[in-house]
Order: sequence, then structure tokens, then C-alpha cells
Amino acid sequence: MDFLDLNVAEDIVEILKKEGIKKPTEIQSECIPLIKNSNDIIAQSQTGTGKTLAFLIPVIEKINPENKFISTLILAPTRELAIQITNEAEKLASCRDINILSAYGGKDIKAQMNKLKKNIHIVIATPGRLLDHIDRESIDLKRVETFILDEADQMLLMGFKNEVESILKHVNKKRQTLFFSATIDSQVKKLAYRYTSDPVFIEIKNQHVTMEKIKQSIVITTDREKFDSLCNVIDNDNPFMAIIFCRTKRRADKLEEDMGRRGYNCEKIHSDISQAKRERIMKNFRNMKTQYLIATDVASRGLDITGITHIYNYDFPESAEDYIHRIGRTGRAGENGESCSFVTEKNMKVLSDVEEKLGFEISRR
Repeated sequence: MDFLDLNVAEDIVEILKKEGIKKPTEIQSECIPLIKNSNDIIAQSQTGTGKTLAFLIPVIEKINPENKFISTLILAPTRELAIQITNEAEKLASCRDINILSAYGGKDIKAQMNKLKKNIHIVIATPGRLLDHIDRESIDLKRVETFILDEADQMLLMGFKNEVESILKHVNKKRQTLFFSATIDSQVKKLAYRYTSDPVFIEIKNQHVTMEKIKQSIVITTDREKFDSLCNVIDNDNPFMAIIFCRTKRRADKLEEDMGRRGYNCEKIHSDISQAKRERIMKNFRNMKTQYLIATDVASRGLDITGITHIYNYDFPESAEDYIHRIGRTGRAGENGESCSFVTEKNMKVLSDVEEKLGFEISRR
């Protein structure tokens, strides 16, 4: 099946082809016809399976550029994800006269308010900044036709449940509602069923689809030897582009300092870094001016950068789901990728959970 079989418009198919996307993923094949048919959806699919395009393609197709109101609202838990969805939306909308506003903290609110006075069709926002606009009465959501909550599990994990509910009080009640999430627990279900009408539940089960292109390995080490172990591995791998995950902001700060001292081309990203600086760091990484991006889990969701060849878990993740989300940053769009995780004695229980979920033992280096 290709995108034309899903009745995707030819101008959008051409843009997808230019981006090297020729065939829909499973989540896209399932969601696109249902969204075009105005169904409400609760969709569960692993990171790296193409969820963003699964909702952007049909939503952009449905928008009438002559509308003088916000017809689509997309809510994302983090600035990074909001920026990334905006980048994808702008590419798809480039063939149509559709205006997009990205609204998140750290960006000049007055500039956003000025833009809102013009004709905006899609708003992509984080909860805090959107509520700020609602309080200032600078945004009108009464005619929104489609509401999308992306990474619903992260939204709740980060404590945004009350904010989401406050926002929905201001959104058109007769809307289409789409919930997308990598995991769906009872909390996500409760929220989703409360705000959807007769939703279609979609679950893409096969995690091996996202894992099969990633060569995984682990290094058994100690906290004292971990830094030298990392340096030995990356010297041996010589990755083209890599993300190195740390557990805390302090650990990321220290690792950047230590790697910088050894001459590695690296930058760190976490929530204490100003938005302007975070955008500059991500731009450098995307443009391959930085080889190693040191990150906390703020970057493990929704981050889709072409060309990441390696993922290193300097600090082993705290759950099997987090492991899959992290290493899912590589091995995308049909490319091969590699991951290497550094495991100390205290990580053995989670390692066992990861291997059980994957269905195989990860090779030891």
C-alpha cells in the first residue's frame, strides 16, 4: 500500500517523496482513513512508528485555507516535541496556504499574540503557554474542528492533567478528538474516554518493527569505570551522530564537562537550559556541527533527527519502556542504527525486564 491508496492528495504525496517517505507505516495506514472520516481515535504505538505524520497528513488535507479561524489544536508535553511537530507540519503545509503557530514557553509571547491576530489555521502548543494565551484572551478555540493530544502518557506523567482539562473547557465541544500515546495505562484511558465520542482504539503491537534495525549491546561496568568505558566504546565505534542519555541534569552537566576536557565535540540539553539556547543546540546537532548530544529524558520522546547512528545509555533507563523510547531515536526510516548501554549492578533488574520485553538477551561487549 502507498499513500495514494489511502487517498492522500498528490501534492502532499510529492512532499513526502521529497522527504524520502514513500510508503505509510502501520499506524499511518490505520489512522489516516479514520481521521479523514472524522472518527475520534485513541492510538497506541511505539516511538519511531510515524505517529506524527499519522495525524498531520489527514488534518492538513482537511483544512480549508479560506477559514478565518483556528481549526486544529495540537497539544504536546514538551517544547522539543512542539517544535518538531511544527517543523513536520510546515513541510506538509508548504504546498497549501495554511498558517501555523507554535506556542511554547521561552518564546516571545507578544510575537505569538501578534501572529494570532492574523489568520491562523493550526496551533501547536505546550499546556502552560496555551493557558497563558487563554488567560490573556489572545486565542479563540471555539471553532476548533480537530483536537490532538500527542504523547498523552508523558502529558500525564509530567503532571499536566489539570491543564489539559482546563484547556478543553475552551475548545469547541463538537470537535474531532485524537489521542496518541506510546503507552496507554488506566489513567490515559480514563482521560481519553472522557473527552472522546465513540472512539476507535488502535494498537500497533509489534515492537520489533522499531527494534529490528538497531544492533543492541551492553557493557557491564561500575560507576567508577563508566566514563572510561564510554570513551573506549565511542572511540571504537566512531559514530557519525550520537545521543548520550544521562539520568539527571547534574549528570549531563558533569559528562559534558568531562567529555569536553577529552576533546569530544559535544553539547548537553536539559530543562534548565534556556529555550533560545536549546534551539541553537538542536540546530547545531541537526546540522551535524555537534557530534554528541548529551541529553536527559526530556529529549527521548518525539525527537526525530535524520542521521543519528548511535544511542548510548550512559545511565541505564529506569524502565523497559524508557529503554525502547531512548534507543528508538536511531534505526529510523529504514536506516540501521546501534545502541550501547552501560550497566552497573543496580541496573540488573531493569536489564532483565528489558530483555524479557524484547524477547532476547542483549549481547555483551
